[in-house]
Amino acid sequence: MQKSEHIAATEAAAAGIHWTFAPMVDIARDPRWGRVMEGAGEDTYLGSRIAVARVKGFQGNGLGNTDAVMACAKHFAAYGAAIGGRDYNSVDMSLRTLHEVYLPPFKAAAAAGVATFMNSFNDLNGIPATGNKYLQRDILKGQWNFKGFVVSDWGSIGEMINHGVVRNSYEAALAAANAGNDMDMESRSYIKHLAKLVSEDKVKPGVIDEAVSRILKKKFELGLFDDPFRFCDSAREKAQWNNPENLEASRVMAEKSIVLLKNTPMPGQEHAILPLHKQTQTIACIGPFVKAVRDNLGFWSYDWPDDTARIVTTWQGIKNKLGTGSNLLYARGCGITDSSRAGFGEAIETASKADVVVVTVGETRDMTGEAKSRSNIHLPGVQEELIKALITTGKPVVVLISAGRPLVFDWTADHVPAILYTWWLGTQAGNAIADVLFGDYVPSAKLPMTFPRNEGQIPIYYSHFNTGRPARSDTDLNYVSSYTDLPNSPKFPFGFGLSYTSFRYGKLKLSAKSLKGDQALTASIKVTNTGNMDGTEIVQLYIRDMVGSVARPVKELKGFQKIALKAGEAQTVSFTITPSDLRFYNNELQYDWEPGEFRIMVGGNSAEVKSAKMNWEK
Repeated sequence: MQKSEHIAATEAAAAGIHWTFAPMVDIARDPRWGRVMEGAGEDTYLGSRIAVARVKGFQGNGLGNTDAVMACAKHFAAYGAAIGGRDYNSVDMSLRTLHEVYLPPFKAAAAAGVATFMNSFNDLNGIPATGNKYLQRDILKGQWNFKGFVVSDWGSIGEMINHGVVRNSYEAALAAANAGNDMDMESRSYIKHLAKLVSEDKVKPGVIDEAVSRILKKKFELGLFDDPFRFCDSAREKAQWNNPENLEASRVMAEKSIVLLKNTPMPGQEHAILPLHKQTQTIACIGPFVKAVRDNLGFWSYDWPDDTARIVTTWQGIKNKLGTGSNLLYARGCGITDSSRAGFGEAIETASKADVVVVTVGETRDMTGEAKSRSNIHLPGVQEELIKALITTGKPVVVLISAGRPLVFDWTADHVPAILYTWWLGTQAGNAIADVLFGDYVPSAKLPMTFPRNEGQIPIYYSHFNTGRPARSDTDLNYVSSYTDLPNSPKFPFGFGLSYTSFRYGKLKLSAKSLKGDQALTASIKVTNTGNMDGTEIVQLYIRDMVGSVARPVKELKGFQKIALKAGEAQTVSFTITPSDLRFYNNELQYDWEPGEFRIMVGGNSAEVKSAKMNWEK
């Protein structure tokens, strides 16, 4: 991820750009919210780690270098918790949840030296973020000692009028400036009213001086006063356009992003469907994304004149990979959002001629993103009906799902033998998909968000509280916290992702059953590759504080390690745990840990773990 952003910064800086409105570090636990595609998912620890990596990637060895751009941590704060998953909506939460779940990625970005922050559109407990002194002056510039500058989101200063906390742009400028917002993006409230507000002594000159100095300091750091055109270099820009090294890096990143959700044998067969063979077989590629071009780029992407030449489609990627004696067939089957089944017949006929069927379904690139909230996150249109029709052929079916958010596809998950979640993979999408389909890259990615069974479970996330009446199982309905018509468990849990090989976790061993004070605990587990292929596994560490002064989550991610194991190889993975890993915000917003019993858990995803208990005293 750090490398990805460094490449983006290098390319952008060569084209005259010196500031990017990224990374988005909002924690998101509602896949109806379209902007989940910009962030790191539902987990605070993972989100904080990714925030740091992205800031370091964008800003490289420091501002002023021509391979670095100013990063911008957004959206400050709690934007990802918009009520109902509806973009721009209100956010209502306790201060403890704010500090424990939603602020840590921003704090991590600030500590990593991020140059700028951007406010969020939402109000937080009734106060719009753009005019929220508690967020900007008390926390960001006060407690965290942030030295960069704060920019509003697009028009968000003027939008405080719609929130109903100010009457006009004059009052909006007053509220935003005094709250600590340094730069007005687009609303023009500052340019219209700040001079008057200062002359009337409603905004102190020191407030203006502070905002100006923060902005000018960044321009000095960028070197723009020495050379305002230092980021405009046509030769450097030409060298970066479709840079072969960057394209290859993009392919590797895309491979590492594909999540294998399911891979089972056909009835009567011994081996799983994937990976596919390159020789002597006929493959039918069916679905609305087989030959899609720009949809591979996802939201917040631009159309360039040569897009069709530089973006590798799934069709082209598979075609590039096939050996002699293999045939490739195509049928679109249906559109992405329409209700027509007119293409089903051709699709079924095409599938019947093939040894294996690869079906591509999902969302267009503009179905997930800003202002793209959806109340229904099932596969759009009749795409799942197309899958059902193809299953009736009896042919092995592999489904590729292209999307920017978790989607609902329960029937497909239950009946299709092989599923790859391919997200939006960018310029090298087709080559990366083919690399995974044919086993040149063995999938290793894990889900950063929980996938619900349907919208009725939302919000759903792994680190929930236990409640006073927890369900003992998915079938427990005896006056417990459960649904009468749906299991509590998700379709796919946080951290889930399969491989073409298999991994066995041994017994979890703790270095001590009881510790005191600042002593460190070591948790060790033996992981064995029990399959016939080399593979990579992401080993995940979770902790539960069994009894606290406030309710604690059933588990929290506290670490992860990626290990590569050859077929039959074993490795002992160890995690070091200290009291700092046990800290949380109590009811007085004090950040500390409390003595007591803790459950340590290690596994390949949040639902399947090996565990052991220990006591930790102060």
